[in-house]
Amino acid sequence: MFNKILIANRGEIALRIIRTCKEMGIRTVAVYSKADADSLHVRFADEAVCIGPVAGKDSYLKIPNIIAAAEVTNADAIHPGYGFLSENAEFSRVCLENNFKFIGASEEMIRKMGDKATAKTTMLKAGVPCIPGSDGLLASAEQGMSLAKKIGYPVMIKATAGGGGKGMRLIKEEGEFQKAWDSAQQEAAAAFGNDGMYMEKFVEEPHHVEIQIIGDSNGKACHLSERDCSIQRRHQKLIEETPSPIVSQELRDRMGNTAIKGAEAIKYEGAGTVEFLVDRNGDFYFMEMNTRIQVEHPITEEVTDYDLIKEQIKVAAGEKISGRNYYPQLHSIEVRINAEDPGNGFRPSPGKITNLHLPGGHGIRIDSHVYAGYVIPPFYDSMIGKLIVSAQTREEAIIKMKRALEETVIEGIKTTIPFHLKMMDDEGFRSGKFTTKYLDDWDFSGL
Repeated sequence: MFNKILIANRGEIALRIIRTCKEMGIRTVAVYSKADADSLHVRFADEAVCIGPVAGKDSYLKIPNIIAAAEVTNADAIHPGYGFLSENAEFSRVCLENNFKFIGASEEMIRKMGDKATAKTTMLKAGVPCIPGSDGLLASAEQGMSLAKKIGYPVMIKATAGGGGKGMRLIKEEGEFQKAWDSAQQEAAAAFGNDGMYMEKFVEEPHHVEIQIIGDSNGKACHLSERDCSIQRRHQKLIEETPSPIVSQELRDRMGNTAIKGAEAIKYEGAGTVEFLVDRNGDFYFMEMNTRIQVEHPITEEVTDYDLIKEQIKVAAGEKISGRNYYPQLHSIEVRINAEDPGNGFRPSPGKITNLHLPGGHGIRIDSHVYAGYVIPPFYDSMIGKLIVSAQTREEAIIKMKRALEETVIEGIKTTIPFHLKMMDDEGFRSGKFTTKYLDDWDFSGL
């Protein structure tokens, strides 16, 4: 087992990793930018190293600075969390070259699964059902139009290096294709430095359902059931829950076994998530694989009593997984509390938290790095915390979430709490009758 782990991240996920490390008797090193000197992950780590200025590109994305911090503190492993360098193949390789264990996927795994077009080809070879579309990248808009005629409109073109909805366009008919292609390529090039595009048949009335998997160095994988992430705005998740309101035990088994088949086909090691779209007929299609821990991992932990960060560390240290699959024993819901103004287009709301009260009680979990007096910097992701509730049934979990949200006080900034409160009373959400497009026509005014 490792003696000391450096956490190459910030905020709530850095604090989350530190907690498990302490419980495992592993010393920790926090890295931080000048903007995060007063963050809780810096306070609670055993050691802390400043790695650069406020901009992420000059600190949390600066590989030489992170490696230097690991060297001077004699760390023997590096945990990347999520975001930043967590799915960076070069970072995984550099860690290995400098004799640090990367607690995540190998360079080869990240390259295979990080590029969405390559991932689709890999999964098709493994027998995992994929959405009909292009075999790899499209060479031109003309090639895309030709293929769209064969598979039928509507279609979706996507940036192969994409994320967060950037470089993605829905095309309903041929006359829209060229304009959508040009704008998507330009957006992808600006956002990712890669304008490669691929195309898929557009799945109507979809649910976004993902399977949590763990694989070990022996090529064995297991799953920990599903999470439903369909409540999202502009492809950004806002609410997640497990089990999914639309997944039966039979579908759960089929999706779980399919995810395992895909993971074992590439001998995947570590925690990962295989993401699917489920259509109105209950058919499911592979979308992508995230080769890291997910923001929404706590709900899986709550319903399976399984510490995913601990398992990541154990697998990275060479231990075998149990090999059995885990199924939900409770119902858990997570809402992302962002420093944003939902009544004003979810505009970021950085600033000082002047007053803070967090909820408590049975079945309530808070994953957050903020405190009264903390200044939220404008340089990073706007998520400031996750509120997770667990109960015996979905209906009880919704009631509990509403109570917990009403008990949460965050003053000095705007947050997404008003949106979540409205959602807990929303008839469509409460009935489970929603899709990934549910919020497209939603009224956010007055929040």
